[in-house]
Amino acid sequence: MCGHSLATALCLCVLILVGCGPSSDEATADTSPSAGTNAAEHADQASSGVASKKIRLTTNWYAQAEHGGFYQAVAAGIYADHGLDVSIDMGGPQVNNLQLLLAGKTDFVVGFGIRAINSLNEDLPVVTVAAYFQKDPQAILAHPDIESLADLKGKPIAVAASADTTYWPWLEEKYGFTGGQKQPYQFSVAPFIANPDLSQQGYVTSEPYAVQQAADFEPEIFLFADYGYPAYSTTITTTRDMVENHPDVVQRFVAASIEGWQSFLDDPAQAKKLIQEENADMGDGQFDFGVDKIREYELVTGGDAVEQGIGIMTDARWQQTFNFMREAGMVDADVDYKKAYTLKFVQQAHADANPDAPQ
Repeated sequence: MCGHSLATALCLCVLILVGCGPSSDEATADTSPSAGTNAAEHADQASSGVASKKIRLTTNWYAQAEHGGFYQAVAAGIYADHGLDVSIDMGGPQVNNLQLLLAGKTDFVVGFGIRAINSLNEDLPVVTVAAYFQKDPQAILAHPDIESLADLKGKPIAVAASADTTYWPWLEEKYGFTGGQKQPYQFSVAPFIANPDLSQQGYVTSEPYAVQQAADFEPEIFLFADYGYPAYSTTITTTRDMVENHPDVVQRFVAASIEGWQSFLDDPAQAKKLIQEENADMGDGQFDFGVDKIREYELVTGGDAVEQGIGIMTDARWQQTFNFMREAGMVDADVDYKKAYTLKFVQQAHADANPDAPQ
């Protein structure tokens, strides 16, 4: 154990950098440690009778288990089988992948449901075409004496600035949290470990692992999605032009990504190798922990995916997200939220994969 010394903080900073950080729309420049690397260069491409189409996907953070299905689809040749030559660029704290999409520098980006609806407020020509995480992995980590989210009312919680435009309004509305509880999040678990009165934000797939490596206790984990937080995560967003003028490409990408995520959940070894080549800071322990938590919390296979399959989205779920945002004053009440997404690609992908299933 590193203890609570400066060395602890330093080692924890390294641990936490390999996990999920803030949403990539918090920054503007296209600079990450390995931004621009081509994951496809490291994978064996399977032959296909369909003409190969070069596609670029930009994620929302450094390569990690939370992107596993996409890397698996590259490494296992699944995209290639669908006639796609896919390159994956890592996101990071200085990468605004939505800006890259609008500038024509990438074809698809990893996003989240709330940003999709917020894009309508800004009149951005983007569309979400699939949601590979039915549950947002965002959570609060608390000390063992905390038994519920309600117990945290009035207590200090370390959160990033992005909380104000994502989950914090939901916590205020549902649990009576107030702005006075918010403490600056340092992107390290060291302050949390050192202060028994402090809780902090985190992804269930990442920050709990950092705590386990340096503390003598297991944190309590409160996954917002299990308490009614409605937003999708690890969505795929593209431009309206791509949807309207190249629907065949979108269809192939959505379908191949579904297969990639299923393959990853079955055996993530191929994605692990590729992710670790892309992100040298991603150790075996952190990666394996992330995979375990994706499975344990059914981030990919829970919710509507239980009956309708990986990547599925529904009008009802999008309406729940919009209703929460409207009531919290996060979006204009007259916004047509249905313009933020389309269900046709993911529904068609499952129909094609299961032609005998009732429609």
